[in-house]
Amino acid sequence: MDKNEFEDKWKLIRSQSKIWWSLITDSDLNKIDKAEIKFLQYVTLLQLKYRYDRQAAKDEIDRRVAEYEKANAITVH
Repeated sequence: MDKNEFEDKWKLIRSQSKIWWSLITDSDLNKIDKAEIKFLQYVTLLQLKYRYDRQAAKDEIDRRVAEYEKANAITVH
């Protein structure tokens, strides 16, 4: 996921963040809301809270968003 796609999905990611990562707080999310580039701030937050390296943090975001979208996809018959 690149920063533009992240920005497009920020509302979804924000709403699920505390479910996906229990160490993320409302205060963390409020800081990210104000960040110029939310993607970089969020990746850094995951690195600090979970000790992911940069690529692992990006991969985790991708994985969790993909799982959420798959689980919540509307099936058209």
